[in-house]
Amino acid sequence: MAQSPRESVEIHPSRTKQRMPPCVLVIFGGAGDLSHRKLLPALYNLSLDGELPDAVAVVGFSMEDLNDESYRQFARSGIEQFSRRPLDDTRWSKFAPLLHFERGNFTDAATYQALRARLEEVDKQAGTQGNRVFYFAVPPAFIDNCSSGLKASGMIQPPDAERVPFTRVVVEKPIGSDLASAREINARLARYFDESQIFRIDHYLGKETVENLLVLRFANSVFEPLWSAHFVDHVQITVAEQEGVGTRASYYDHAGALRDMVQSHLLQVLCMIAMEAPRSTAADAVRDAKLDVLRSLKPLEADEIGRFVVRGQYGEGVVAGEKVNAYRSEEHIATDSTTETFVALRCFVENWRWAGVPFYLRTGKRMPKRASEIAIYFKSVPRILYNNPPRPPLEPNVLVMRIQPDEGLALNIISKLPGAEVRLAPVKVDFHYTTASPEAYETLLRDVILGDQTLFMRRDTVEAAWQFVQNILDAWAEAPSEPPLYPAGSWGPTESALMIAADGRAWRTP
Repeated sequence: MAQSPRESVEIHPSRTKQRMPPCVLVIFGGAGDLSHRKLLPALYNLSLDGELPDAVAVVGFSMEDLNDESYRQFARSGIEQFSRRPLDDTRWSKFAPLLHFERGNFTDAATYQALRARLEEVDKQAGTQGNRVFYFAVPPAFIDNCSSGLKASGMIQPPDAERVPFTRVVVEKPIGSDLASAREINARLARYFDESQIFRIDHYLGKETVENLLVLRFANSVFEPLWSAHFVDHVQITVAEQEGVGTRASYYDHAGALRDMVQSHLLQVLCMIAMEAPRSTAADAVRDAKLDVLRSLKPLEADEIGRFVVRGQYGEGVVAGEKVNAYRSEEHIATDSTTETFVALRCFVENWRWAGVPFYLRTGKRMPKRASEIAIYFKSVPRILYNNPPRPPLEPNVLVMRIQPDEGLALNIISKLPGAEVRLAPVKVDFHYTTASPEAYETLLRDVILGDQTLFMRRDTVEAAWQFVQNILDAWAEAPSEPPLYPAGSWGPTESALMIAADGRAWRTP
């Protein structure tokens, strides 16, 4: 089923063609991997779409020995390799002059004075009026250095001041490695920036289908009456990655799947599924509703963690027809590493709407395919009429929302097969997006420039998510063990299937 709306309806100002304010985007770590693969290609695509301000400049700031011209070549190579649309020489000739580079050391005070002078120069050339977005594409250890350097050099303007330029800061996940470190990072940021100036980015929340969850739920009257424990049997959220640890080994081997994926991506998606209708589409109204979900999560006790949280680590196997190494054989991974590359868990949202409905979450690397989806399993119809014994039970209705790579949604219903005999079979009503969606970073960068925090994590939300995960981390630390191995190219360890089977259910294959 193709998407063919007759007309669009404006829902929130930030999602419409607002006038973009002039600004300079300063990327700390501007010559790093994130900039190369994601940020610079995203900015290029925003330029193609006419989504950048009329007066805008991008300044890369890092220790590499580059100048404006070599930085533009660095950006061009990233766009050629990673942009969702091919590089066009005519459009590139207009985009390239927006890019600048300032070499500096994040811990050197003199560096920040030089950066300030360069930004004032760029302001005069580009007409950006002193508006600043500072993107911290750096390890968390440098956040305090960067913030204090900006403050000491006078580059942080007060919030909500009508007669001065704006200052915004973007912070990449991970926000800490546990509850205590997350609180420390947030406290340090709060010394320099107001909460209204801080944009904690989780690129998963910029994906088109994740954004569409709110529209699906609250712009369609057909779903809301069914979206509760009265009709929903359980919910499955799956984020499967086909690739291995890749170039992220040094980070990943200290983080693992629970910190890297569950604490951020999966819990945020759960919030979108389980939240009550916010009082408005304003940023804090939406984030208040998500916070209520996190605060309603039933804490997992120590004895429950062993039964309802499954770890796993990929061994060697075959993925997409190619033999791949085990996790412990990957470059820069310790041969005795006990880091989990797979997590599955069962949790409950203890509120009036969802009481008794289990939410099953799983994520892993070296899965058979790349797939992210939410599956809402509705309760089965009574065992009478078409569902009566001795016939086998009818399959339940399932609403599947695909986040990636094939964005869209599908509804499985039961229908009669053609013919004189009454034979029933499941039928899929499938919906696909017919146009290419913007990359998540395109959406999120645009929102930062506009100052819309709806898709960004607030301090209390980050800490509430860590609060839920902390019990699991503590239990694992108190009783360390090796995660069971699963073959690369499989859907995880057997223990994951047994965990959900104990409830009389089974994982859906995306």
